[in-house]
Amino acid sequence: MQVRLTLALIALLAGGMVFAQDYGVRTDVTGDDLARVRAVTAPTTDFSKPESFETNPAGKATTRFSVNQDSFSHFQDNLTFEQEEQFKLGNALFRKIWVSSPSSTQASDGLGPLFNARGCQSCHIKDGRGHPPFEGQAENVSMFLRLSVPPSEPDTRLAMDGVVAGEVGDPTYGTQLQDFAVPGLAAEGRMVIDYTDLPVTLGDGTIVTLRAPKYSVADLAYGPLADDVMLSPRLANPMIGLGLVENIPAEDIFANADPDDANGDGISGRPNWTVAPETNTVMLGRFGWKAGMATIRSQSAAAFAGDIGISTPLVNLPHGDCTENQPACLAMPTGEQARLGVSEAPDPVLDLVTFYAQTLGVPERRDVKSDNILAGKEAFYTAGCASCHVPKFVTSKTAENPAHRFQLIWPYSDFLLHDMGEGLADHRPEGQADGYEWRTPPLWGIGLTQTVSCHTFFLHDGRARNLTEAILWHGGEAQASRDAFAAMTAKQRADLLEFLGSL
Repeated sequence: MQVRLTLALIALLAGGMVFAQDYGVRTDVTGDDLARVRAVTAPTTDFSKPESFETNPAGKATTRFSVNQDSFSHFQDNLTFEQEEQFKLGNALFRKIWVSSPSSTQASDGLGPLFNARGCQSCHIKDGRGHPPFEGQAENVSMFLRLSVPPSEPDTRLAMDGVVAGEVGDPTYGTQLQDFAVPGLAAEGRMVIDYTDLPVTLGDGTIVTLRAPKYSVADLAYGPLADDVMLSPRLANPMIGLGLVENIPAEDIFANADPDDANGDGISGRPNWTVAPETNTVMLGRFGWKAGMATIRSQSAAAFAGDIGISTPLVNLPHGDCTENQPACLAMPTGEQARLGVSEAPDPVLDLVTFYAQTLGVPERRDVKSDNILAGKEAFYTAGCASCHVPKFVTSKTAENPAHRFQLIWPYSDFLLHDMGEGLADHRPEGQADGYEWRTPPLWGIGLTQTVSCHTFFLHDGRARNLTEAILWHGGEAQASRDAFAAMTAKQRADLLEFLGSL
């Protein structure tokens, strides 16, 4: 059951702040078009055959290539020739390896001085999912630790109209642990993960062993962390379909919110409000593990600064995440050069990387007519998984890029925050999200994780080694769905997993 948010409810969600817009009804379509949107996005009740257009999860933007490790790296199928050129330039910059300053390659220097990766592709390998350190791996690139402390007065976070974005970093180590450094500087430290086996018995007697992680930090180079520091591990998310997600009308995302569980189904998703640095206005968060970013451009700029230590016009921090308690870091040279433009990655760089991220396509579905997959789809719905992993949306008819306009897409997410229970809690607030809440991650492309990323580690920290473990970690609002999965027969579970594998 969908619940339309009124202006009063939006005010309640925002902590009492009333916004100028009423997000109850989308305004880009009216009349027959609106009726068509509502009809085509209604949840199915017929599992005897595939739905219309189900093989095209990104509408006309769906990519159609042989399945291989490059499946996430193709541009949308509906780009113009000129846009293909922009995409390829953005791809080159996304793959660029940055170097420390000073350097003879002046368009590529400015790395760090402290950093987690040398380039975007280093974390988003093949535009796919990151992973925790493999056994015996000395260095890890696509996973890092977020750091924060409870806010105090004065609160230094970006705020507007009662909405506060982000978090307060550790006084010495900032907002994330940097495990690499340029020559002449010590890295901040290294993440330590200790796993404990946690056996779970399913309804048919099958035993699945989960691994419960505990995180700590070793080899700190700049003194102790704050006594009240909070740690939260994060994997890099897949890059596909982001521009389409950015153009889902906010009204349609709000339509699935039910913060007080008014319909009594145990699901109470709510939006995460944030402040968009481009416009300095309050916007709906859509991106990141806790939906802390409203736009792909701001997400990209934050990653440039926090992960690589590269400044952009939007986040102009040439020393990256260095703090005033790291004077040696702040004394290092940067890559800023007036003749190349303000910041180490001027607007052309940020613009092209943003465009690249906005126009990566989503691979077409596979085997949608299979009896097993249709049965697994029915099991997915029956277990209540579709309550949060909402299958379908139609993008805005007025999207800035025509390639994103009015597309029926199948991301399998509501892009809302949900309490996922104690097992997955990081006890670390971010913006409006509390320490138990996570954004529902999209499922499109999840069946190609092994092919693209060469692993099957899932959830925000990769603790789940396969989809079965990922489902069994669900708690809180997802507890009933998790329990339904655990109670299924082996055949039902296999069908559901095969359905996920087809996405």
